Amino acid sequence: MALDEETRARLSGVSTATLTTCLFKRGFRNVFLQDVHPVAPGGPRMVGEAFTLRLIPAREDLDTMAVYADPDHPQRKAIETCPAGHVLVIDSRGDPRAASAGDILIARLKARGVAGIVTDGGFRDVAGIARLGFPAYHRRPSAPPGVVFHHAADFGLPIGCGGVAVYPGDVMVGDAEGVVCVPAHLAVEVAAEAAEMTLYETFVEERVRAGEPLPGLYPASEASRAAFALWRASRGL
Repeated sequence: MALDEETRARLSGVSTATLTTCLFKRGFRNVFLQDVHPVAPGGPRMVGEAFTLRLIPAREDLDTMAVYADPDHPQRKAIETCPAGHVLVIDSRGDPRAASAGDILIARLKARGVAGIVTDGGFRDVAGIARLGFPAYHRRPSAPPGVVFHHAADFGLPIGCGGVAVYPGDVMVGDAEGVVCVPAHLAVEVAAEAAEMTLYETFVEERVRAGEPLPGLYPASEASRAAFALWRASRGL
């Protein structure tokens, strides 16, 4: 099922911290990609369905610079077929020794309306990527071309990225802290709960700044929920 605009908007307004809490309450412990960071901290947030690409170790007789001239090369094909509003998620086996992509390919994704790109490897041309204003997440910068260590094997299949299982269509949400993978079938209910949690935490932050102690406020109590309802109504929220 495609990600509806209301759910997309809700996910755009909540943190990965809140989402991991909501998922943990449903039994999901391993949803936050490890060692995956924004290329440009403070850049735009990311929300979109996963479109997956899998890289395996390179082999010298198969992986040369000449392969990139083939329009059916899986990496190039993924760049040209990742749907608008989706996130290209690359399984680089946690290996950042060679680039999973660079600024030109990522600029092409932006031009096609893709929502972001994620790898547990590295990107090259990171200064150029940062200037794009496009959500991009990786482990660390990596200048060598991808074929030095990576062979693009296939796309559109389940992968692992940052130690997390990512299935095509799962919803990837990225912020300054990193990227969380929300299982597709839970996206609507998790987005709704996370939006409510975020609103309550806004109320809590206001009360804490005013000097109120945490007990009975955070976690919520019956009294704090009643106070929150009044606070919410006074703001028309």
